[in-house]
Amino acid sequence: MIKTITKQAATVEEATKLALEELGVSESEATIEVISEGEKGGFLGIGKSQAEVKVTCEVSDEAESQDAEDDTYYGDDESFEGDAASEAEEAAVNFVAEVLSGIGIHGNMDSYREDDTIYISVSGSDCGAAIGRHGETLEAISYMTNLIANKHSEERVHVHLDVGGYRKHREQVIKNLADKAVYKVKRYGKKYVMEAMNPAERRIVHSYLQGVEGVSTHSEGQEPSRCVVVTPADNNEE
Repeated sequence: MIKTITKQAATVEEATKLALEELGVSESEATIEVISEGEKGGFLGIGKSQAEVKVTCEVSDEAESQDAEDDTYYGDDESFEGDAASEAEEAAVNFVAEVLSGIGIHGNMDSYREDDTIYISVSGSDCGAAIGRHGETLEAISYMTNLIANKHSEERVHVHLDVGGYRKHREQVIKNLADKAVYKVKRYGKKYVMEAMNPAERRIVHSYLQGVEGVSTHSEGQEPSRCVVVTPADNNEE
């Protein structure tokens, strides 16, 4: 049985190696066609395209059957139907993989799509370089990943990227800080200015405290020092 697969990687050599390993054949046993040699990109890989090769060889029916059983896809099967969102998810995952590999982080990556949100989770040891101080590096990578994903989607999509469980942990920390702010406001009847947070973290506070009686929230200051201010509900002070 003739089998053909395509692979993408940073270089033609890497893509070819991946394809040969998956097929379980040597280079002399396969026909290799270079589809694209790839292009170097600018900052954080913007404009970068991967090298792509098509490798064809003859495999036994038994090997083909085994390959089918070994295929594993983590996520929502419906997002694998070839629609625009699937293309966006693939582009986003590839971009994140390239960035993390470029800074020396190699871990496990899972992704799935739910409605207009693409969730990408990276787990592994020593992920600190991809998180940065107060999550600044993670925010930068997330921002660029959203740009990449939306370039490959006709409809607006949002990428939720988490590395090493940082976002989940940070969200709980933020909620604890919000609880402390509510306690202070209710006890002393004065506004409480929380620590400076990025826009995503401020949204967590606003959403978390939206249904809490006796307090209201708004943001003050200029980036990157913009803060959430929690005030008594009947206090109109800005």
